Amino acid sequence: MSMTNLNVRVDSKVKQQAEELFNSLGLNMSTAINVFLRQSIEAEGLPFIVRHERFKRETLAAFQETEDILAGKAKAKRYSSAEELFQDLDAEDGDDK
Repeated sequence: MSMTNLNVRVDSKVKQQAEELFNSLGLNMSTAINVFLRQSIEAEGLPFIVRHERFKRETLAAFQETEDILAGKAKAKRYSSAEELFQDLDAEDGDDK
């Protein structure tokens, strides 16, 4: 089998993190890229789903609630200290149990 070189530009931090991951799996970068390429050929496309990140409903609801509070459409509970906030959160946790 004939071999050739492939030059790819990537962010240095991404490269470092990928190398650490692949090394933990017993692979080097070249082997991992070859696995990716072979899986792409087998799948006749990318071997994973590529899509825009979507937020869960509760996250979207939290965004909307924040916008409503900032626009004055909804009231938000206010605390005079972080300690008061944490006491309230602890009380809510106790309600769930």
